[in-house]
Amino acid sequence: MTALLELQSVSKRFTKRIDVAARLLNVAGAKYRDRVVHAVDGVDLSVSEGEVVGLVGESGCGKSTLGRVIAGLYEPSEGRIRFEGRELTALDRAERTKRAIAVQMVFQDPMSSLNPRKRVVDAIGEAPVVHGIVPREAQEAYVDDLLARVGLDPSYRRRLPHQFSGGQRQRIGIARALAVKPKFLVCDEAVAALDVSIQAQILNLFMDLKDELNLTYLFISHDLGVVHHIADRVVIMYLGRVVEQAPKAEIFTRPNHPYTQALLRDVPRLDRRRQEFKPIKGELPSPLDPPKGCHFHPRCPMAMDRCRTERPVLRTVAPGHRSACHLNEMAAA
Repeated sequence: MTALLELQSVSKRFTKRIDVAARLLNVAGAKYRDRVVHAVDGVDLSVSEGEVVGLVGESGCGKSTLGRVIAGLYEPSEGRIRFEGRELTALDRAERTKRAIAVQMVFQDPMSSLNPRKRVVDAIGEAPVVHGIVPREAQEAYVDDLLARVGLDPSYRRRLPHQFSGGQRQRIGIARALAVKPKFLVCDEAVAALDVSIQAQILNLFMDLKDELNLTYLFISHDLGVVHHIADRVVIMYLGRVVEQAPKAEIFTRPNHPYTQALLRDVPRLDRRRQEFKPIKGELPSPLDPPKGCHFHPRCPMAMDRCRTERPVLRTVAPGHRSACHLNEMAAA
């Protein structure tokens, strides 16, 4: 399969600079310093055309930040991003705009991502008119077609966001993302705020749209059940790093990394009755001061001295299955 998106050693850091008062105190001998959040730390990732990649991890692991970097909402601090084989920094202004249109995002909370003062016809139809996809006089007909495609009555186009339910607002958000005819959708917890019954409807809608429009998805979620339903391949993140990636069936039947094993062990299943819940020990470390070596070692029951000092790299442990754990090197030896 052709790689539509490629990330090479992509990092994103957010820096909070010390203020003037802190600088003055430093002159007097204080030791205030800038605070740096290591949100994404050296991620390598590729997504093939037509593929659905599920990105999974705990809250605070950097998966949403990575999604925003891919969508172009954040500039990466380091690393390279290639889309359709071309590096982002090599594009001129017109090509950057074209690339920005090709990658769209569906957000978790549609109420906060939709302008409360903008009617649906404008929320969906403004961008395609601005970018010359449809003429102004054809805007309403274009919006009607998009609303029908996502399962909404076209007569709703004059309504405001507060006049819709949560599931309907999410459908509007999806229609807005589709309005500029993208190739790649970053879905950031796109069903997390919805009731379970509505989640199933939206997931089925995503799959239908994928087949109809030949879309590619990066589906970000903390819910392994949702990812199991929709993804072709699963990528596991922990504290800004990818620790494992494999086809869906491989991840759910033969997880390799201790973190992935712990995540799957805690998923409720009907064939495991009277199972005692055993959460992962310890707290997720702060991205302000991540641990040395393997980020997971403070919580890992199999941590060795090497894990505390040396960062593991992603290695192939089976066809299409890569994991970042020093235990794999010991097993191979």
